[in-house]
Amino acid sequence: MRIIEGSILGDPIYQVSNLTKTYEHNRVLEIQKLEIFKGEIFTLVGPSGAGKSTFLRLLNFLEFPNTGKVNFAGSVFEQGQEMPLHLRRRVTMVFQRPMLLDRSVWDNVTFGLRLRGEKDAHRKVTASLEEVGLTHLAKKRARTLSGGEAQRVSLARAMVVEPDVLLLDEPTANLDPYNVSLIEDIVRKINEHHQTTIVLVTHNVFQAKRLAERVALILNGKIIEVADVNKFFNNPEDERTTAFINGDMVY
Repeated sequence: MRIIEGSILGDPIYQVSNLTKTYEHNRVLEIQKLEIFKGEIFTLVGPSGAGKSTFLRLLNFLEFPNTGKVNFAGSVFEQGQEMPLHLRRRVTMVFQRPMLLDRSVWDNVTFGLRLRGEKDAHRKVTASLEEVGLTHLAKKRARTLSGGEAQRVSLARAMVVEPDVLLLDEPTANLDPYNVSLIEDIVRKINEHHQTTIVLVTHNVFQAKRLAERVALILNGKIIEVADVNKFFNNPEDERTTAFINGDMVY
């Protein structure tokens, strides 16, 4: 366990070691060691192209690392070693742009449960839509939704399958301040009510400060600094962290 600002976090759910990812001889990720703890909101910040989204794909077991490994819930994911299906299903991801079916809101939220052969879908979908405030839009076609509504449907669809880990890749990047606030409030409630581990990628340092318990800065595929949110923003150890927080970094 780990204590952060008086809060007790669980044991590590992810343990990353000597992880690299290369595309066409271009190394985009190189993380020597990192732990993410059960029940925390862990935020990755950094400029575009720093490797944040690539790291999320590895945490979601969508791509193999070139070297190194990701230990998740006691199982190892590495080159040539797939994560078992029952463990992959414990992790779900929401992308920057909502990826919805051209069907109703209800059908979209139900989709993952149908794939799993879930028989109690009605109760779970109802509860999930209530959680994101979209019960009144259950019959509406997804293509008619606003950007904020569509992203809330994506969150409902992710959470209805009751994952242990929710990965969020710039989930509010294209939204207005009102919808940003709505999404952030939903993320907090998901973490608090379900003890869901949340890994959030954002380039918005203010969002990281509002939501995170721990923050990591990633530059050129490498973790520069990891710290509790207060230390990260008020007393960072690395001058590059200070420059990024203050908006002085040129990249």
